[in-house]
Amino acid sequence: MRLRRKSKSPAVLSHEFIIQNLADTVSSLAMCLLLGLMFEGTAKYVIIFITVQYNVTYAIDDENEHVHFYDYGPKDIATILFYMLIAIILHAVIQEYVLDKINKHLHLSETKHSKFNESGQLAFFYLFSLTWGASILTTEDFMMNPTSLWNDYPRSRMLFQVKFFYICQIAYWLHALPELYFQKIQKEDVPRQLCYICLYIAHISGAYILNLQHLGLILMVPHYLVELIFHASRLFYFSDENKQKGFTIWALLFVMARLLTLTLSVLMFGFGLARVENPDFSIADGNFNVLTVRISCLTAICLTQAWMMWKFINSQLKKWREHIQKQIPKKKITNTKSKPTKKEPNRGQC
Repeated sequence: MRLRRKSKSPAVLSHEFIIQNLADTVSSLAMCLLLGLMFEGTAKYVIIFITVQYNVTYAIDDENEHVHFYDYGPKDIATILFYMLIAIILHAVIQEYVLDKINKHLHLSETKHSKFNESGQLAFFYLFSLTWGASILTTEDFMMNPTSLWNDYPRSRMLFQVKFFYICQIAYWLHALPELYFQKIQKEDVPRQLCYICLYIAHISGAYILNLQHLGLILMVPHYLVELIFHASRLFYFSDENKQKGFTIWALLFVMARLLTLTLSVLMFGFGLARVENPDFSIADGNFNVLTVRISCLTAICLTQAWMMWKFINSQLKKWREHIQKQIPKKKITNTKSKPTKKEPNRGQC
């Protein structure tokens, strides 16, 4: 996927042509949508794709000050599709002007080249999302009063930053699905990447639809921090294989993040929401606080965390075995060198 056109371009509408010119095609489509804002006849339709929908305004104590909140609805699909196009364009820019230039100096193998590109893209995304999510938590004081996670449920109204954050998150992970094809990911890596992409889409969309946006934000920020450390460490490892200290920090934080996720989830679904349970299940009012939904959410989170820990433990055991196998030949060499050579007795003295 390139922003620049190559001198020897393949046949029009061929497989290679679509891959090479994807960014240009998507950029043109996004530009057409933006140009639609200039005309009165199309502006009312194009605005659905670009701006956040379902605005609800409240007046404060009969004063001139107003507070703007947002709901969610079917029109959000159009907004997600537009920012999905923006994610594809940014993906191409980072690949073309940052990662490809670094790859030329590293001279990596094909396998490492693919993993380097994956970690490079995700490191940029995690850094941006971590900074944005942490700023929302700090500004809105979500962490200062944990009981507000369930006492104020259902929070069917969102602030602009919260809703736009979720729109961009869903759009990014949806854009990652076609990128598996356009980036020519190796076949053995596709199941692994497809698995975690689908998990991200399911969990983030679930938190958005079930009015659990605040819980989702609190869980996403530490998770993104851990993932950022991992992919940054992998980037440093590819540049110099002796730089492996980052993986130790990541391993410790990974376990802590899993414990934090399980603790908050059990506290939220097992105790908090159970105390303020509302048996009147209502999609219109945004009330999903019923026993079936709570058990389903807690089960999904626990299974995901257990699966992640299982994968983590297996990978650590594999690295430990490989480390031991590398140490065995070294010990044999040192032992043979340390053994004294026996001198043969002089025949004249026998």
